[in-house]
Amino acid sequence: MKVIDLFAGCGGMSLGFENAGFKVEAAFDNWKPAIEVYSKNFSHPIFNVDLSAENVLSHFSKYSPDVVIGGPPCQDFSIAGHNNTDSKRANLTINFANIVTSIMPEWFVMENVYNIEKSAVLPKVKDIFTSAGYGLTSYILDASYVGVPQARKRYFLIGHISSEDNFLSSDLVENLNEKQTTVYDYLKGKLDLEYYYMHPRSYARRAVFSIHEPSSTIRGTNRPVPLTYKRHPADKADISEGVRALTTKERSYLQTFPENFKLEGSKSQLEQVIGNAVPVKMAEYIALCIKNYKTAD
Repeated sequence: MKVIDLFAGCGGMSLGFENAGFKVEAAFDNWKPAIEVYSKNFSHPIFNVDLSAENVLSHFSKYSPDVVIGGPPCQDFSIAGHNNTDSKRANLTINFANIVTSIMPEWFVMENVYNIEKSAVLPKVKDIFTSAGYGLTSYILDASYVGVPQARKRYFLIGHISSEDNFLSSDLVENLNEKQTTVYDYLKGKLDLEYYYMHPRSYARRAVFSIHEPSSTIRGTNRPVPLTYKRHPADKADISEGVRALTTKERSYLQTFPENFKLEGSKSQLEQVIGNAVPVKMAEYIALCIKNYKTAD
């Protein structure tokens, strides 16, 4: 099935769908650092396009995709953000729905933070899709149950033309792993450490993790251990035990990007590019559920 990827970032969704056997024909984004990484890792084009522009539909006229995928920017729904559901970024979720229903592919997949379920935007988006004839399945997926060594929860809205609502729910649940994937499960001895530091949103949270558990959500910031850091009661080790922050490349592994995935750019930009990405194996899981459903249909 042919795919186009909107708000593609550095390509986590694209790579996941390619791994599942889909053909990604083109991608679109408007953030140069992510576009530069994407372009070095895929043979198909990525276009620098403002997906909120009035003439945006002209960019898709030469494509007839079976599937449109995308993760509209989510900061305004995020628990780490400002929960501003009236901003331009929140409106990009509406733009995604309007683009999809203008193209009218057989399928679409929209990814976002799980907090979008509490937003005023989501019911509007669902109404747009339902009015266009899509059956909808929504699901909050924990990445650690689909082969990603990270306890990252994300909201997926999947649409299929003329289907009943919840058409994919059983597939999404039945194929989950019974146990969470730990960092060690995924990387084995690739990391030369047992404990590592992940800078917390606040020091009320722990920051030192073991490789024998899933990591916490990879975010767009990565800092070394502060000299004044005081051990949190839930930390798995003391920083005196050689604990360090992960490198940018190591963090990309936890997002399930392969070793040969090229990362070029400034460190701060790459950290944000990686943190914003959909984990590759998470997207692959969604793609395989769609593929299985289509085969059984």
